[in-house]
Amino acid sequence: MNHPSAYAQRPIVVLGLARSGVSVARIFHGLGACVTVNDRKSREESPEAAELEALGIPVICGHHPEDLISSETALVVKNPGIPYHIQPLQRAAELGVEVVTEVEVAWHLSAAPMIGITGSNGKTTTTTWVGEMLTAAGLRPLVAGNIGRPLCEAAVEAAKDDWIVAELSSFQLKGTSAFKPKVAMMLNLAETHLDYHGTMEDYIASKRKLFANQTAEDVAVLNWDDPLCRAWAEETPAEVLPFSLTQELKQGVFVRPAYPADGGTKPPEPDRVIIWRDPQGREHLLASVAELGIPGRHNAANAMAAAAAALAAGAAPERLAAPLREFRGVEHRLEYVRTHEGVRYYNDSKATNPTATTMSVRSLQGGIVLVAGGLDRGSDYMELLPLFRDRVKALIALGETRDKLAAVAALAGLANVQTVEPEEDAEATLRTAVRLASSAAEAGDIVLLSPACASWDMFPSYEHRGRMFKDSAHTL
Repeated sequence: MNHPSAYAQRPIVVLGLARSGVSVARIFHGLGACVTVNDRKSREESPEAAELEALGIPVICGHHPEDLISSETALVVKNPGIPYHIQPLQRAAELGVEVVTEVEVAWHLSAAPMIGITGSNGKTTTTTWVGEMLTAAGLRPLVAGNIGRPLCEAAVEAAKDDWIVAELSSFQLKGTSAFKPKVAMMLNLAETHLDYHGTMEDYIASKRKLFANQTAEDVAVLNWDDPLCRAWAEETPAEVLPFSLTQELKQGVFVRPAYPADGGTKPPEPDRVIIWRDPQGREHLLASVAELGIPGRHNAANAMAAAAAALAAGAAPERLAAPLREFRGVEHRLEYVRTHEGVRYYNDSKATNPTATTMSVRSLQGGIVLVAGGLDRGSDYMELLPLFRDRVKALIALGETRDKLAAVAALAGLANVQTVEPEEDAEATLRTAVRLASSAAEAGDIVLLSPACASWDMFPSYEHRGRMFKDSAHTL
């Protein structure tokens, strides 16, 4: 697409309201475009419509009109979650009308360089952590994107000396063409969102668009322990800044055992330190893994990735120790809720695929009573079999995938498996699940909501699901 100012007096269609749709519509309207907004939700379910209509922007709710897209349409900006097979987008493809997401629009608008962060797991934690690091280093970050704040809103606000730190999903990246972040980060790749993408190949191709337009003046932060991510190093012209939990790197951020000061040769297992080896070969100690503010092997990887991005943005390495130690994570991601009768409760509602659940369970010590299940995207969940066999004490399964999860747990030999049938509403179903989990737990155990599934079969968002879990835990 062209710069948004080039669409003055031209017809623009914004598909989907929500915060990002409202932000995009306001921007194009302010630049003189002829904007029409369309959402299949009813007018009663679309409170944002009134704000746009007050500005004189037409909003069509409840259906997608057949004539919404025409040969005169200059651009379609779609909500990332809207699938490409719907009629308006099929019509746009037939007519050759460009379809983008808000990310593409924001990149054209922003005076500030961007740090784009994607991956199958850990995006929100890492994006938030990068923001904390840049703040500690005296830089000015604006954190936005899939994390909650519309990217266009941050782009309009940003000055050229700021940094936009953007969490980006595959849904968002699929709708980009010219987007080029100064720093692009790939955390990891796991099978997920195949109901949207259709194939793993399309999912990976969408993620790779983050790096598509980078040049030698940009930086690609890549997980050296993930074979797919590592392979991209051979393809990008950008400067590669890798991170690794498993090997020392000639240049990059890695973990090394710290040897005792008394001359011993074998370090104690927890005594591992994060090192940055800069392009000149100099080493900078960033922090001890044991000192990190949030637990787990996957969070050590997130910490290294965040540090790499902050360093690429110009942060001084000595300024990163404090945020590495003091950061306590984000809501709905291994979030401690309470201790009740000796049982700890953790909200990990953002774990929407089996890999995320596996990482979370393996980060916690003690017997795990797992509350899991949700939207059925076609996975067989066999990836969870070793987890059910080795680390889970009991499974409370709910949602569309409850029977699939119970079947895998039975194959693993897990004796205590209970499925929760749908009740009068989703909140009641979840409260029943929490009560069953509490009954299955003993002092010293952990009740963990880590669904391994998206929330949309029962809840409008993983945030709503997580809050209901917390409320249920607090009212036991």
